[in-house]
Amino acid sequence: MLESKSLRWHQCSARDAGEVVVAAMAAGGVDHLFFTSGSDIVFYQEAIAKLQLEQGLSMRLVTVPHEHVSLNAALGYAAVSGKPTATAVHVDVGTQHYGAAVHTAFRSGLPVLVTAGAPPTAPTGTMRGGRDEGGHLWLQQTFDQNSIVRQYMKWDHRLEFQDNPGLTVSRALQVALTEPRGPVYLSIPREVAFRSIERTTFPTAAQLGIPRPPAPDPDGIRELAKRLIDARNPHLIVSHSGRDPAAVPALVSLCELLGLAVVDAASRAYLSFPMDHALYLGDASLAEADVVVALDAAVPWIPGGKQPGVDTYVCVIGIDPIALNIPTYEFTAHMRLAATPLLAIEALRSAVGAMLSDADRRRIAGRASRLAAVSSDRRQSAEREASAAVSTAPIDPRWLSHEISRNLDDNCILFDETTPGAALKPLLRCSRPGSYFANPGSSGGWSPGAAFGAKLAAPDRDVIAATGDGFYMFGAAGIALWAAARHSAPIMVVVYQNRSYSTGTVRLAQTYPDGYALRGQCEGGYFDPPIDFAKEAEAAGAYGENVRDPMEISAALARGREQLRQGRPAVIAVWLARLLCSD
Repeated sequence: MLESKSLRWHQCSARDAGEVVVAAMAAGGVDHLFFTSGSDIVFYQEAIAKLQLEQGLSMRLVTVPHEHVSLNAALGYAAVSGKPTATAVHVDVGTQHYGAAVHTAFRSGLPVLVTAGAPPTAPTGTMRGGRDEGGHLWLQQTFDQNSIVRQYMKWDHRLEFQDNPGLTVSRALQVALTEPRGPVYLSIPREVAFRSIERTTFPTAAQLGIPRPPAPDPDGIRELAKRLIDARNPHLIVSHSGRDPAAVPALVSLCELLGLAVVDAASRAYLSFPMDHALYLGDASLAEADVVVALDAAVPWIPGGKQPGVDTYVCVIGIDPIALNIPTYEFTAHMRLAATPLLAIEALRSAVGAMLSDADRRRIAGRASRLAAVSSDRRQSAEREASAAVSTAPIDPRWLSHEISRNLDDNCILFDETTPGAALKPLLRCSRPGSYFANPGSSGGWSPGAAFGAKLAAPDRDVIAATGDGFYMFGAAGIALWAAARHSAPIMVVVYQNRSYSTGTVRLAQTYPDGYALRGQCEGGYFDPPIDFAKEAEAAGAYGENVRDPMEISAALARGREQLRQGRPAVIAVWLARLLCSD
């Protein structure tokens, strides 16, 4: 976010309101606009080209010929860069083509300014930008275009003639950047964008002011510190706190001080704790914990056998500790502290450090040693299971996951959109903050676009997506690959190709174990014959390879990464057995 040293409003000389919109985005820290063409948003192309030439504007217009990919790419860019970003699409139809990526944006906690043109309503010949072409301009008009996405946005607005366009954009960015961060939506009618403006002023987002993050209640921190020190078997749940990379080493320091076991929430999207750390236990049960801290975790556990016991003390910490955007919410807690994770971690560590006695430190050291053994056993067990499947034909997903994990290094950023059956997470050793991301929502098809956006934000890193073939197809992956090739942002996608939906096979069988659909070969659960993803990748300008031999996976992954270094996207599609059905 750009710092403001003065409250004097930003001076802007412009041709039209559309140019002011771009200037306000740039002044608010937006340096990438993910763009899908439309006649109502051509002002973006003109304004960016003009300001690049005349004023050295650093904003980049990124052409993405599918709106779903575009918004996911914006999310990937924001996640890795830490900056606000923006998208632009064509009226109501482009807005609808954002599709379920709107849901993903809503759950991501990332600052994205989602924009769309709006159809003109000025009668033909009355003003520039009015109705001047085919009948579709009438057909595109709706009663309330913004309502298509309103319940998924923190804020929305339709730019009107009387609005100061720079102020409106700055306000949108102020809302998006304020914790809890999230997407905002701005629709821009064509004749409003084309309105002549010779000179204007507006406050930047920084001048409007981005609130500083709230610190936790001191009394609550002291109470929690005392309970954690006295606890016999305390656990901490992680989910989204790693959205701030600085929170990761801070949390490591706190957990090492307390000998605190770290487990994953039922829903997690960011690397919040190193996966190779001795205190990390993955998805371990909370049933035996006596104190549980849920850190920025909207869904901390699945109710059932692994949840905390009735006598367990539970504390929830987060910028939104009651999950305001989930209408029905049954998770209970003894204390909820409103604070950003980093400030809460730092306050808690300070309080704990002041309270610990020598006896406490000796007891905690013993617990840490025991947890390290449990953590080591967990990792070794996952490795043994995967290695035992080395010669299985078709390829076992656990062996594929093993080979992916083994081929990752500290320079990699992984976008994980695999299902639990892939067994990838227990085998990973990602430790660098910002090196691992999982889908923050529940809409499949996030990873190809998100990986492309991430590569734009981190051009020197190897960006890899791992996904099932169902999600891969949902993600309009060919468009993501084309965009990655077009913009010199190569990514590698590894596809678990089992030609099956787990929902339409495994979940069907769990729900109706003696049902008619199961006896009928799970119609609706398979997509055989499959698409040849290697050929599809080649058609999009990428390298493609299909793998059927389990001993060839590692070499194929190496060939894919070599393609990245040569500037070419890559797809490695690995043939697995169909779910619930022999090949």
